[in-house]
Amino acid sequence: MFFLFFYYFGYVNEQEHISPIEQYVIDYVRDLRKAKNLSQEDIGNIIGKSKSFIGNIESLNNRAKYNLTHINLLADHFNLSPKDFLPEKVILKRDKKKKTN
Repeated sequence: MFFLFFYYFGYVNEQEHISPIEQYVIDYVRDLRKAKNLSQEDIGNIIGKSKSFIGNIESLNNRAKYNLTHINLLADHFNLSPKDFLPEKVILKRDKKKKTN
């Protein structure tokens, strides 16, 4: 029973992992929000979500994230392109094991 508990929660946590590109978007929006002196509630109003939804996105303990519709609404509000919310180059998850030749 103990093993099943850890197996299940380890599996759930792995599924809920935020990818590097998703984290990049979260960080970009958070930094934009702070630079514009906006609250989480303000960002929620822009995308039609609650303050707590934005709090969940910005929390490291929750795996909520922005979707393309959210990015599009934010881009429109700030007079930006949706591509401004994305990195210039591909961001891949790095393997923790170093390759040796």
